[in-house]
Amino acid sequence: MPIATAPDDKDKVKICIDRGGTFCDVIAISETKGNHIVKLLSVDPSHYPDAPREGVRRVLEWFTGKSIPRDEPIDTSAIEYLRMGTTVATNALLERKGEPCALLITKGFRDALEIGTQTRPFLFQLAIKKPEVLYTKVVEIEERVTPEWIEHIENPPTNTEALGELVEGVNRSKLRVVEPLNTARAEADLQALYDEGYRSIAIVLAHSYLYPAHEKQVEAIAQRIGFPHVSVSSELQAMINMVSRGTSATADAYLTPEVRRYLASFSAGFKDQLQSPDSCRVSFMQSDGSLCDFRKFSGLRAILSGPAGGVVGYARTGYDSGDGTPVVGFDMGGTSTDVSRFGGQYEHVFETTTAGITIQTPQLDINTVAAGGGSILTYRNGLFQVGPESAGAHPGPACYRKGGPLTVTDANLFLGRLHIDSFPKIFGPTEDMPLDYNVVQEAFESLTARINEETGMSFTAHEVACGFINVANTGMARPIRALTEQRGFQTSNHNLSCFGGAGGQHACALASLLGMHNVIVHKYSSVLSAYGMALADVAVDLSEPLSVGYSAEVFPLIEQRLDVLKAKGRADLLGQGVPKHRIKYECYLNMRYNGSDTKLMILRPADGDYAKAFEQQHKREFAFVLETGMMVENVRVRAIGQGEDDLDDVSFVSDLATLPEVLVASGANFAEQDIFFEEAGKFEIAPLYKLNDLAPGTVVHGPALILDQTQTILLHPQNRARVLRNHVYVDVGLGGRKQFDTQTVDPIQLSIFSHRFMGIAEQMGRALQKTSISVQIKERLDFSCAIFGPDAALVANAPNVPVHLGSMEYAVRAQAEMHKGKLRHGDILVANHPKVGGTHLPDITVMQPVFADAASDEIVFWVAARGHHADIGGLEGNSMHPRSTDSYQEGAAIMSEFLVRDGVFLEKNIREIFAQAGNYPDCLATRQIDVNLSDLKAQCSACAVGSAQITSLFNEYGKDVVQHYMAAIRTNAELSVRDFLKSRTKAEVSGEDFMDDGTVIRLKVNIDKEDGSAVFDFTGTGPESLSNLNAPESVTRSALIYSLRTLIGTDMPLNAGVLAPIKLVIPPSSFISPSLDAAVCAGNTETSQRVVDVIFKAFEACAASQGTMNVSLTSFPTTEHSADDTIVCGGAGAGPTWTGQSAVQINMTNTRIGDVEIAETRFPLLLREFSIRRGSGGLGRNKGGDGVHREYEARVPMEVSDATQATGLHSQALTQLLGSAHWRTSTRLASESGLWLLLEIHAEFPLSMQVGERIIIHTPGGGGYGSLEEESKNGGAETPNMVPAALVPGRKTFPRANGSLSEYAATQESCD
Repeated sequence: MPIATAPDDKDKVKICIDRGGTFCDVIAISETKGNHIVKLLSVDPSHYPDAPREGVRRVLEWFTGKSIPRDEPIDTSAIEYLRMGTTVATNALLERKGEPCALLITKGFRDALEIGTQTRPFLFQLAIKKPEVLYTKVVEIEERVTPEWIEHIENPPTNTEALGELVEGVNRSKLRVVEPLNTARAEADLQALYDEGYRSIAIVLAHSYLYPAHEKQVEAIAQRIGFPHVSVSSELQAMINMVSRGTSATADAYLTPEVRRYLASFSAGFKDQLQSPDSCRVSFMQSDGSLCDFRKFSGLRAILSGPAGGVVGYARTGYDSGDGTPVVGFDMGGTSTDVSRFGGQYEHVFETTTAGITIQTPQLDINTVAAGGGSILTYRNGLFQVGPESAGAHPGPACYRKGGPLTVTDANLFLGRLHIDSFPKIFGPTEDMPLDYNVVQEAFESLTARINEETGMSFTAHEVACGFINVANTGMARPIRALTEQRGFQTSNHNLSCFGGAGGQHACALASLLGMHNVIVHKYSSVLSAYGMALADVAVDLSEPLSVGYSAEVFPLIEQRLDVLKAKGRADLLGQGVPKHRIKYECYLNMRYNGSDTKLMILRPADGDYAKAFEQQHKREFAFVLETGMMVENVRVRAIGQGEDDLDDVSFVSDLATLPEVLVASGANFAEQDIFFEEAGKFEIAPLYKLNDLAPGTVVHGPALILDQTQTILLHPQNRARVLRNHVYVDVGLGGRKQFDTQTVDPIQLSIFSHRFMGIAEQMGRALQKTSISVQIKERLDFSCAIFGPDAALVANAPNVPVHLGSMEYAVRAQAEMHKGKLRHGDILVANHPKVGGTHLPDITVMQPVFADAASDEIVFWVAARGHHADIGGLEGNSMHPRSTDSYQEGAAIMSEFLVRDGVFLEKNIREIFAQAGNYPDCLATRQIDVNLSDLKAQCSACAVGSAQITSLFNEYGKDVVQHYMAAIRTNAELSVRDFLKSRTKAEVSGEDFMDDGTVIRLKVNIDKEDGSAVFDFTGTGPESLSNLNAPESVTRSALIYSLRTLIGTDMPLNAGVLAPIKLVIPPSSFISPSLDAAVCAGNTETSQRVVDVIFKAFEACAASQGTMNVSLTSFPTTEHSADDTIVCGGAGAGPTWTGQSAVQINMTNTRIGDVEIAETRFPLLLREFSIRRGSGGLGRNKGGDGVHREYEARVPMEVSDATQATGLHSQALTQLLGSAHWRTSTRLASESGLWLLLEIHAEFPLSMQVGERIIIHTPGGGGYGSLEEESKNGGAETPNMVPAALVPGRKTFPRANGSLSEYAATQESCD
């Protein structure tokens, strides 16, 4: 029974709660009684119905000294405020347990959200699985609005009323209402939905971010009918991109009713359901790091509610504005780790992917890494791997006594980094036993024996456990480097703020790995997300589109729009009870350069010069500025109600300056324990201290453990910790690194170097995406970056487009041989010709040698960036003209040129090369040379990033060590392929397929099962053709690398070692090894797809996919908008254990498709329909995926051409692969005398279209697997020769938070 003590009449308790997935953390703050922490299980129905309410009850018992029965409504009169972060929305999204909702969307786009960006989530996944949509029914709304393009028509009609009403958007732009809203039909459909039982709907209409009138009309109808929840996309976030806005609206419709149900349940446990004027203030933490009144809390802004509290917590306690040292937040939990950055201003993202769903709303830039205490440790393919799978709470780590696997927690326990006696005895089947050390020891000893047997090494079990910890730390360091260095910040210039239950065991080692000097651990670090809510402000984030050029003439308009948003924000905050004198405003302009899509959110600088601030940030992040003028895309106001709390959280900087140092007293430790340290290579005796027993100013030297009730801080031998009043401040003591020999291959270091090499390639890719300006590279991600050894052999590749995989190596090798001994520092080369490793001419490769040091002429590495340039000239100005038969007709061809010589960009030379493409009969030069040059400069920037990172790696480890492990990683890839080939039951397999013109692709594979080598022989493949379907040898090599990596089905390095055990036989003069002058543009897109299909067929892996890339190119000769090429998705093939995925990119491509709003804003066309062709997939035991219907209408005269295949019956029948895809067709809808005529056109025929005419593209479905007679049998039965990838389950888990790294990271992940 609590002891009754009467608090001061004026004192009320402040309560902050973080309801996480496993634990609910509660911190109570009282001026008279101090602070109090309660930690309880988030779900414990046998003891309480709701954890946060139970936490409040326990706090009030402590605060008042009175007993409060669990079943009695809680009186809030003693509570000043209640603040809470919750995972209710996150869990509902992750587990797909939200409210059934319906989607209302513009007619023609019923499947737009299901198609999404058309990319597959994991590049090397045979059984493609996309995230499920959140809605359960779609209603198409008859209406259509589009940007106005009448001024671009040479002879515009005099009667424009027939084209539809001209209206003004919220940014004063002109739009055309092509089809008015059919309100009667909308009302009937809404009533039908209501009658079916739907109570939550999402509305997303094309271009509503500019013209929201139709959405508001539909909303009014829905409210009149009685729908309790209506999510309107233009109100949630008025930003361009219908798909992103639509998925956000459906997420809100899906989650908000669930959140409201929880709030109602939570409120019911309090007197007056928290509705009385006398009730305490109740606020919830939003994803952007601000608080809002619980009555305004919505599902869309609740997704990162808990993690956001942690960011606010470390930002307010680990950053000192006077000192100015930026902080990286490191929140390591049981299943994952969140990383973020704070440099004096919260960093937000406005579109990201959470749990597989694109969210368009302000969120703190939090990035989740699949490495936590429960991450499973495995050894496979010669590599140490940590995660992404997690043991979860059940069975949990092996030490939990429930039969769980080895995890990171087990490794820490085994190394002595956890104190067993400090853990409660709650483990085992009876939940009354301590952690089990013995089972962990047995498991590590068994694993060590297997590793030593396979590698010939003599590791101890403790060295293996330490190796896994190092690999985990390296994996967590990768996104931290990206989060800092990709924005132009040095990682080593940051402090590391550690919080979360598992972070203290890793923080010092992680900081050392990143070159950080200091680690900051707050006294409430284990409950920092809850504590952060006490430090947070109430805020309202508002924005609206503007789209004006930045100049003095528009300053009054900008200020007017900012003032309007300020007034809205002020009214909202006043309504939440925030006093007017505590409201401040942050004003932002979302700016970009003309012609660029890279937007930066610029906070109003002190001098008011947004342009200067934009240029400075652009220069820091991207290393260049442009002279093209600036655009303001959006205006944004963040209205902030500053909190009244001053929690006396003394700055650690002040403590460091004023607190005298006192060495920890002898005997202050409560115990001693042996701890294994890699630095020492042995166990060392370390004292264990309780944090509460250490007075401020105490200095503790490592090795040591510092413990409190909920966390353990590990100090390595070189670490030095100072205990401050509210923090533990650790000087990491960066020392020399462990020396590695170059005679043996340490599999631990091999795993670490694999992470480091891939991290460099990924950072190059992010730099290229951010600095490019073309749609193809920036939005569709049609590029790849890679690093190569001194012999030009591939080391690591971060591909978005698989067709670039192996071919880049041959491009670099050709240049290295041509310029051997002639290259100097500051040189960058460029090439695209198929005879020097190119795939087709639009894919231009930029390559840079990396020298050993500034004074050396020894090339130690190469870096390269390949990007697709839509316009490089060609026949009739088209580099992928359907009728091209000779290479000169496909645009600018570069065998080898200096792009940069001695550090000087040779623009004049490059302009001349591109201009030469127009010197041939019926050919034109590029019409977008400035775009070409900008993207080439972006590719140079990507190479500069890679070169700098490799140089840093050399400085860190030394040239010999880096190159030793570079070679070892290639050997590791080779062994993975050999193991796969040894596992095949057949020593000879074969397959063939036919192009539409009857040309055969024939493959025979002879496998040597003794050494795991194989001969891939394409003898019998058809001859070079008088078409553009010829494919350079580099394309077949890329197809083979992609196919082998996918068939193996597990994570493995992707480098030159993949083809080391392969002898590839390609007959000369065949259409997959054509002559120098052959046209090859469609070989890259079409033939490559069929080569992969043939390889998969030979190994009986799956049915054929759509067999084409469906390249559709539109050009507009009467406007300055020259060309747009689009790769359109289709159906994926089914397999023995899965049905084919519909409407997805397959095999050798994974580019995005442009959103309808972006396409119609940039180009004078009208996208009438983009939908899935239901039933177009092949039949069989497992059905193939469906293709799509895509329909354009010309708004000005335009030229359309397609490069495609599979226009006839595309059959891929094996003994057990029966069924086939439906074929692809293109249809022209021509208007003649007011009548529509359907004219079927050849898929590779150019077409001139007049205003109002349409083209319909039907893409193929994927092949079905198995005979129809087997349909009722066991669809998941295994076969003896089933490839490993067929046994890998479809990926169903997606990171909780992906922040600014999400766009690029997802495509790099492996299939498992």
